[in-house]
Amino acid sequence: MFAIIQEVGWPIWPLILASVVALALIIERSVSLRRSRVVPAGLLQNVLDDLRKQGVSEAMVERVSVHSPLGRVLAAGLRNVSSPREIMKESIEETGRAVAHELERFLTTLGTIAAVSPLLGLFGTIIGMIDIFASQGVNGANPAQLAQGISIALYTTGLGLIIAIPSMIFWRHFRALIDSFVIDMEQQAVKLVEVAHGERRD
Repeated sequence: MFAIIQEVGWPIWPLILASVVALALIIERSVSLRRSRVVPAGLLQNVLDDLRKQGVSEAMVERVSVHSPLGRVLAAGLRNVSSPREIMKESIEETGRAVAHELERFLTTLGTIAAVSPLLGLFGTIIGMIDIFASQGVNGANPAQLAQGISIALYTTGLGLIIAIPSMIFWRHFRALIDSFVIDMEQQAVKLVEVAHGERRD
């Protein structure tokens, strides 16, 4: 790998930087967007049990709020449990939008890397073609410069695609995952509102 970097030269460095950033973001999002961490099973049922047994307390709301992103959404409803149904729903929706925005953190950067990496590879190809044409002199082609131009053109194009393909796959995967989390949180929040206002029992 080090030999390839030496052979290609400076056009490969933006691609290496993009690959390092993309890998870091994929690992970070894979850890942060685990279902057990975002919408843990059983949290809503525990909240409903506490609500029936002892009502809402500040300590309970704080405990639920720091539990998980779903906990933050449910806690917003608990803070307004004595308010009219519409007020409770509005507070949940506002918090839900903020939570969804936080879940999407870094996805714009990952999507940008997926879109820009092929362009960086194309830029390297152009640099390589310039070197290839520059190697043509009055006395014939300069073999060393010709070989370097070909290396730059091929390696940067290949590396750009190698970075872009998994970045795009993971970007789409994370987007779909977040959408499923948001739907799950919406359903559980609606259930909390309905139980709190006596519209359903469980």
